[in-house]
Amino acid sequence: MPVWLTVVGIGDDGFAGLGRSARRALLEASVVYGGERHLAMLPARLAARRAAWPRPFDLAPLLAERGGAVCVLASGDPMLFGVGATLARQLPADELRVLPAPSSLSLAAARLGWPLQDVATVSLVGRPLPTLNAHLHHGARVFVLSADGRTPAALAALLNARGFGATRMIVLEHLGGELERRIDGRADQWSAGEVAALNLIALECRATQGAPRLPLTVGLPDDAFRHDGQLTKRDVRAITLARLAPTPGELLWDVGAGSGSIGIEWMRAHPTCRAIAIEGHAERQRFIEHNRDALGVPGLQLVAGRAPDALRGLPAPDAVFIGGGVTVPGVLEACWASLREGGRLVANVVTLQGEAALVAWRERFGGTLTRIALADAQPLGGFDTWRQALPITLLEVVKPAREVDVASGGSQASGANSASDASTTTAVSASNSGAAQ
Repeated sequence: MPVWLTVVGIGDDGFAGLGRSARRALLEASVVYGGERHLAMLPARLAARRAAWPRPFDLAPLLAERGGAVCVLASGDPMLFGVGATLARQLPADELRVLPAPSSLSLAAARLGWPLQDVATVSLVGRPLPTLNAHLHHGARVFVLSADGRTPAALAALLNARGFGATRMIVLEHLGGELERRIDGRADQWSAGEVAALNLIALECRATQGAPRLPLTVGLPDDAFRHDGQLTKRDVRAITLARLAPTPGELLWDVGAGSGSIGIEWMRAHPTCRAIAIEGHAERQRFIEHNRDALGVPGLQLVAGRAPDALRGLPAPDAVFIGGGVTVPGVLEACWASLREGGRLVANVVTLQGEAALVAWRERFGGTLTRIALADAQPLGGFDTWRQALPITLLEVVKPAREVDVASGGSQASGANSASDASTTTAVSASNSGAAQ
């Protein structure tokens, strides 16, 4: 089918700011879809029928026009957090034409003299405010796409609470239009109140003394998490995440999630990584809710319940971490059955019974066993000595491309994880001087 849908990016300067191709597409259209603000920018001479987006938003009326001469109006660059990206997921590329205008990000970079490639971007349109927390680093520059006119004041409060009150905030209203305005200030002195609904916030992040320092590497400090002791400690967490090996777009099940530390750090590895935390303890569920917001991954999904029952109906994972429950009947089997082919299963235990379960699993399905022994230097009288933490046994196994019959226990797929030719056991001993875990 030839191109029937044209997505026109329009700025705050309206129809007058459009190029020739965009104007022609609108003049030749039989119907134009868009938000009420955008439709109001069209001149009366356009013969096309105006159709405002339904509420709640729905593409069905637009897609029903398939084959006609249809235009869609969108802010700036429609492929940047815009409806153009949504439509591109629904339609073949040869049915869609996109005519972008300068995005608000491009206009903001031009106004401030900031190289756009050096600035992080966070959209708070339809996303929780704590999404920003993952991007708060001293010296970072961030563009924030506001949800509405109250976003700057809410953002200033968040920055203060997170120890970034010295951050420079620049609010840019109506970029590219006649009403364009700039408001400068510090987060801890912000008094502008509500501003124009159409605004972008530029941040030059400045941490105050005592602000948490959250590195980009895995293995956040233990005190970055709220917990009751049910926490995969920092060094073990770093080793575990290295074995889980997150890559963009993948989904993790964090089974027996405790404080949610594994799932949270998995999602911090890349903006498209997803995680589901399964936890049956009510207080720990509250810890997970707090930690996911504080560490900038509010999209982490919490399932209140215990495996294996709570696993039913969840989307198939690319990786599974079992931090608790390997001795519960059916947990390993349910995780393995749901895991995608080529996916990784990692389980940590400290008890002999848990270790026996992992040894038995490796005998059936292969993989590697690793013993992690850590010690911290702690006072002993007037001297220091090493205090050994409980050793951790870690199982890592990759699900082969051909399905394994878990029920029979005897069908073994050929390949890298055959227990007969690829099972290994590794002993790892590590010692470090510092605070006790």
